[in-house]
Amino acid sequence: MCLRGWALAASGHEEEGITQIRQALATYQSAGATRDRPYYLALLAEASAQGGQTTEGLEASAEALALLATSGVRWWEAELYRLRGELLLQSGVQSLESSVFTHHPALRMPHEAEAEACFQQALDIARRQQAKSLELRAGMSLSRLWQQQGKRAEACQLLAEIYGWFTEGFDTADLQEAKALLEALT
Repeated sequence: MCLRGWALAASGHEEEGITQIRQALATYQSAGATRDRPYYLALLAEASAQGGQTTEGLEASAEALALLATSGVRWWEAELYRLRGELLLQSGVQSLESSVFTHHPALRMPHEAEAEACFQQALDIARRQQAKSLELRAGMSLSRLWQQQGKRAEACQLLAEIYGWFTEGFDTADLQEAKALLEALT
């Protein structure tokens, strides 16, 4: 049910998907199961980001990260940090869209430093776990942020190193996105 909700959100039915994920999490919790809860909360965070519900996404990611210590399940930890960084950036943009400060560059993205730290943490964890796909995702998120900050050379170098590791799977969405980002950076 959780994966179905995530798939619904990913296909443009965010509200319906988020509702299903919430219901699945409640059912999962009432059954006393907690082992994979951080992963399911990550799905909720991602669906919430897609639906523009950054507050809920940030809450889900915070709960998931807090549960990692007790659950011992760390296989999705890198992605949780990456998602949190994306949500922080999204919340910064949303909170400033109606602000009079949007035209002041120094005040434009209040969560950039925290998001960058999350992306770095995701990158470090993925490397330590040798999770190349998650390393690629974290690298893309960090590269996009650096691109926006005018650090094109650093962004390109980081992403090129990670992308260069892959020898197959170039038709996957992540590798296609990475290739497009690399082309934009060069």
